[in-house]
Amino acid sequence: MAFAWLPGAASDIARGAVTTILLIAVTTLAGTFLSILGAAGRRNGPVLLKRAIAWYVEVIRNTPFLVQLFFIFFGLPSLGIRLDPVLAAILAMTLNMAAYTIEIVGAGLDAVPGGQTEAALALGLRSRQVFIKIVLPQALKVIFPALTSQIVIMMLESAVVSQIAVRELTYEADMLQARTFRSFETYLVVTMVYLALSMALRRLLVTGGRRVLGAGVS
Repeated sequence: MAFAWLPGAASDIARGAVTTILLIAVTTLAGTFLSILGAAGRRNGPVLLKRAIAWYVEVIRNTPFLVQLFFIFFGLPSLGIRLDPVLAAILAMTLNMAAYTIEIVGAGLDAVPGGQTEAALALGLRSRQVFIKIVLPQALKVIFPALTSQIVIMMLESAVVSQIAVRELTYEADMLQARTFRSFETYLVVTMVYLALSMALRRLLVTGGRRVLGAGVS
C-alpha cells in the first residue's frame, strides 16, 4: 500500500466531507419537519390527505433511492423543471428520508397515551398546543434511537448523489482514484472518513437530543 498521494489529496477529501455534512444537515431539518407534518396529517387530517400521504410513503419506500434521484434530476427537465445537482440531491434525500421517518414519528405518536391529550384539552389547551407541547416531545423521545439511525443511514446513502456530479465525499474519492490509480488506498481512507462522520453524527444527535428532550435519550 502507498499513501504518498494522501497529503496532496487531503483538501479534496475535506471538501467532499464538508459537502456531505451540509447535505445531511439540510436533509435532517427538512426531512424531520416534513415527517412530523406527515405523521400528524396521516392521523388527524381529512381522508384525501391521509390517502395522499399513505400513497407517497408506499411509493418512496418501495422504489430505489437512485431511481428517485434520477427521476428528479434527469426526468423533471422533460417537464421544464431543471434543478441544480445539489438542490436535486437535497430534494431527493429529503423526500426519501421523510417517507421513512413519517412511519417512525407516527409510531411515536401512537405510543403517547390518549388520556394525556384528553386531559390537556379538558384544561383548555388548543389542539395545536397539545400536539406541540405535550404529545410531540414524548413521541420524539420514544422514537429518538430509530430516528437517529435513519439520519445516519441517510448520510451514508448520500454517496449515491455522486452519480449526478454532486461533489461530496464519494465523488471526490472517485476523482482521486482516477488520478492516482490507488483504488484500495483511496476507498480505504474514504471508508474511514465515513465511519468517523457516522460516529460523530450519532454522538452529536444524542447530545442534542438530551438537551432538547431531556434525560433518557440514547
